[in-house]
Amino acid sequence: MARIILLLLLSGIVQTSFAQKLPNSSKEALGWLEKISIAPRRHNFIGTFIYYADGHMETSRIAHIVDQNGEREKIEVLDGLPRIVFRNNDEMKCYLPESKRIVTEKRWLRKFFPDLLPQSYGSLNDNYYVSKGERERVTGYECQVILLEPRDNLRYGHKFWVDVDTGLVLKAAVVDADHVIEQFAFAQLDVGDITNTELLEPNQSIVASEWHTTNLMASVLKDNELEWQVRDPPAGFKKIIEMKRNIAGKSTPINHIALSDGLATVSIFIEPISEKISSPVPGFYSSRGAINIYVRILADNKITIVGEVPLETVKKIGDSVVKQATNFSIKSLNH
Repeated sequence: MARIILLLLLSGIVQTSFAQKLPNSSKEALGWLEKISIAPRRHNFIGTFIYYADGHMETSRIAHIVDQNGEREKIEVLDGLPRIVFRNNDEMKCYLPESKRIVTEKRWLRKFFPDLLPQSYGSLNDNYYVSKGERERVTGYECQVILLEPRDNLRYGHKFWVDVDTGLVLKAAVVDADHVIEQFAFAQLDVGDITNTELLEPNQSIVASEWHTTNLMASVLKDNELEWQVRDPPAGFKKIIEMKRNIAGKSTPINHIALSDGLATVSIFIEPISEKISSPVPGFYSSRGAINIYVRILADNKITIVGEVPLETVKKIGDSVVKQATNFSIKSLNH
C-alpha cells in the first residue's frame, strides 16, 4: 500500500532513461531469441510447472503437441479452483468445473509458459539489451541463461533459462533491478514424441456433464478506426491491434487497444460508464506478479489500462488516451 501511495504522489514524474547507455546486443545473444521463439512450434512436451509471485505458488500440468494441423495444448491448474485450458492453435476453451462454464475465445495477446516470445521479435534489441549468462541446470536439462535488460525504466527485465538442445524456455523470471517479480519454472519435463493424444482431450466426466458455454467474440478494426487513440505512447511501444471485444462479465462489447514493445503487452479497455452501477474510482489497482492496472475517467467513459509493465508506464499510456472523431466501421468478425 505504501508503494502505491508513493507512486500516486510522484505520478507526474516519470524518468525514461538510465544514466548509462547500453550497447547493442550481440548477434549470438539475439540468435538465442530465435531459438526461444520457434521452439514451442517444433517440439512436443509434457510437464509440470510452477508459477510463483507475491508469496503465491501455483502448480499446473501441461501437454503440448505439434503436428501437421498445428499446435494443440492442454494446461490444467492443479491448485485452488480447478481450471483447464484447451488450445487448438489460437482457439481456446477454458473449462471452469466449479461453475460448469466453458469460455471460448481467441488467443489474441495471451502468452502461456513456455511460449513467451512472439514470432516477430526483431524490435527487442531496440528496447532491451540481450546478453548471455552462465549455463545452469533446470529439472535435469542443461540451460543457457539469456538476460533481457531494459534500456529504460518503462519496462521490466527478463531472465530465461533455455534448454540448449531444443530452445524451450524451462524457467523464466520477470525482474525489476535485482527483485524477482514473478517466476515460472518446470519441476518435471519430458520432451519428445507424444503418442497418447488423449492427453489433450477433455475427460469423460467433463464431456458427460451439462456446461454453459460463453463465446467471447471480437471484431478487428482498421488502424485508427476507433474514436479512441493513444496520442503519445512511451518510447518503444507500438499499437498492434484495435478491436471491439466481448469480455466476460460485460453485457456489451467494449473497445480494446493493445500496445507492445516486442515482449511486454499493454491492453487499454474503454467502456461507457453505466448509470446502473456506481462510478469507478480512478487510480492504481494492484494485481499479482508483473501485471499492473490503472483506471481513469474521460468523457463519461471508464478507461482501464492493464499491462505487464511498471505502474509509471501504465499511467503514462492511460493518460495518453484521447477521444477523437472518426467514422466507425467493422472490418471483420473473428471468433
